Amino acid sequence: MKVLTVCFLLISLFTSAQSKTRERLKRAQAATSTVDILWDTAGVPHIYGQTLEAMYYGFGYAQMQNHANLLLQLYGQARGRAAEYWGPAYLDSDKIITLFGVPQQAQQQYTQQEAAYKPCLDRFVDGLNAYANAHPEAIGPEFSQVLPIKPQDVLAHISRVLVLEFVGGYEAGAARVMLPGSNAYAIAPAKSASKKAMLMANPHLPWEGFFLFFEAHLNGPDFMAYGASLVGQPVLNIAFNQHLGWTHTVNTIDASDRYALTLQDDGYRLDGVKQAFETKAVTLKVRQPDGQLKLQPLTYRYTKHGPVMETKDGKSYAFRFAGLTNPGVAAQHHAMAKAKNLAEFEAALQRMQLPMFNVIYADEKGNVMYVFDGNVPMRSEGDWRFWQGAIDGSAGKYIWTKTHPYRDLPRVLNPPSGFVQNANDAPWSCTYPAVLNPADFPGYMSPVDMPLRLRPQRSINLIKDDASISFDELVGYKLNTGLEAADRFLDDLLAAVEQSPDSLTQQAASVLKAWDKTTNPDSKGAVLFTAWFDRFNPGMAAVGWDAARPVSTPDGIKDPQKAAETLRSVAQQVRERYGRLDVAWGEVNRFGPAGKDYPANGGSEYYGIYRTIQFAPDPKQPQLNRAVAGDTYVAITEFGQKPRAQVSLSYGNASQPGHKHTGDGWKRMSDKQLREALLDKAAILQQLEKKETLQLDTTPTHR
Repeated sequence: MKVLTVCFLLISLFTSAQSKTRERLKRAQAATSTVDILWDTAGVPHIYGQTLEAMYYGFGYAQMQNHANLLLQLYGQARGRAAEYWGPAYLDSDKIITLFGVPQQAQQQYTQQEAAYKPCLDRFVDGLNAYANAHPEAIGPEFSQVLPIKPQDVLAHISRVLVLEFVGGYEAGAARVMLPGSNAYAIAPAKSASKKAMLMANPHLPWEGFFLFFEAHLNGPDFMAYGASLVGQPVLNIAFNQHLGWTHTVNTIDASDRYALTLQDDGYRLDGVKQAFETKAVTLKVRQPDGQLKLQPLTYRYTKHGPVMETKDGKSYAFRFAGLTNPGVAAQHHAMAKAKNLAEFEAALQRMQLPMFNVIYADEKGNVMYVFDGNVPMRSEGDWRFWQGAIDGSAGKYIWTKTHPYRDLPRVLNPPSGFVQNANDAPWSCTYPAVLNPADFPGYMSPVDMPLRLRPQRSINLIKDDASISFDELVGYKLNTGLEAADRFLDDLLAAVEQSPDSLTQQAASVLKAWDKTTNPDSKGAVLFTAWFDRFNPGMAAVGWDAARPVSTPDGIKDPQKAAETLRSVAQQVRERYGRLDVAWGEVNRFGPAGKDYPANGGSEYYGIYRTIQFAPDPKQPQLNRAVAGDTYVAITEFGQKPRAQVSLSYGNASQPGHKHTGDGWKRMSDKQLREALLDKAAILQQLEKKETLQLDTTPTHR
């Protein structure tokens, strides 16, 4: 027995020594790892790491190089200390961040990171700090006070952006509610001219702040992914590798609820019983113009539903968001990028860490897939409309505690149509003819009807009858600037004005007859037609939207006389503003700032334009509109023995003041040009702008 005990003891000591040796070797390898960053002429970093940790170190270093001021501002906001750094303008942001406990949750989330991914997160943060340490002169002094960045800041930023802003922004009063946007196609071999699957990724978001994308190419041991991430994210959010790719669009998920509370004395009523609020005292610091910090004491209240906020009219609401405490969002995106086939990719999705987004997928085997992804609450009753707006907070049955597992979500794999698509429409129209039946899912899963949403209809109509789509044709569909509204209503409008004796109306009709029904820079008639359609509403259509004809209705004009009168009215306005009726679209709408601008193309999804661009009046030149949102990152990928892709990033790959690639994409946008994604090192070296070789600095500045 003593001999056995001694043997077991020796084995234990030997195993422990081996483990410690492996750990020392791993630390030594990390300490001596290097990473190369090859910057191409479009400002895209191609990052080659000796280890995955080194790769992510380079990713952090590169992001900080191109977006330092913005990143530090975003991480400062995620801490809930932005007002302390930059003044009262950020106080509302700090209140929401601290009310929902985002910084404290990030501390817990950091301890929950899976062992295989946590070093990657740590090295990403090391890379951020390493650039800041090496180039303090490149960072605005008002932002450097946020340094050093910690992994918890990155996790808090993920929660703030994806949950408080994307999932719950409308309910919780986000700083800026997103414009609806994003297009996606996955084309199966049966519908592809090359018999290879193709994927088109095209998110639409505002061109500012945390909505900006950063394009990058990541390479490490047994890992390659090319794509884009929202700035500050430690992984690629949309990407492809040698085997597969995916993109996201904002889905019609309802993962957040606002409960109207019934107050009673100093509490609230729930199921007929008075409940006491839980309270938390918080003191925020607010920087004053003289640099002094003013203390702002606050008391937050919480119910069984969640945090409480009051409106200006004195009403109290409690909020409940799904996914707010998910610790593994970044780790899941890393696993998606690492996947080599459909099974591995879906295994990553089944982690259910993404709080929202559609997933549109294609791979080298020819699979195409759509998934209505996210944390959908399991609700006791009610359909989609019931759960919009304020919910009765006095009824406990409406407080959900679980979310649906992956198997419950709408999903389509390899439909007979040969394609899946999404343009922020409900899952039922992810392909055509439809294969999903809303009746097979809970009524609160997604809305059923598809009213005057012409961009999703345009998405389907562009490709549904094309039995053999080439790569170049798919590029053309992506860049299509035609108006579904013009295809649907222009002929009826022209018929309505044929008998009008008014000369101005007839002049307007002549312009519209000669128009090509696009919003290209030289299109003459688009300004006039869109001004007319701005006054159009679903009730003016002769035929309303019909579920039996989902991509050809609404149609026609109910009141031709009113349509003609409206055309005369807007024609007068256009002539007064621009001096003529046939003003070109690109004269009025511009890409880029004054003095560095180009004629724009594309337009609002309201007109059913697939090349979606949102414009806003120039405050200094009100006769001009400048693009502020819409097409951001574009990637069209064909999967064969090797993937090929063409890409674009509308506003350039940097936001740092004075950076060469800040706003350098406007000319390509105006010319409707994509560029080849450089995937091979030889091709990268031919378009090399600079090379950086980094030795990992793993000094624990943040831990």
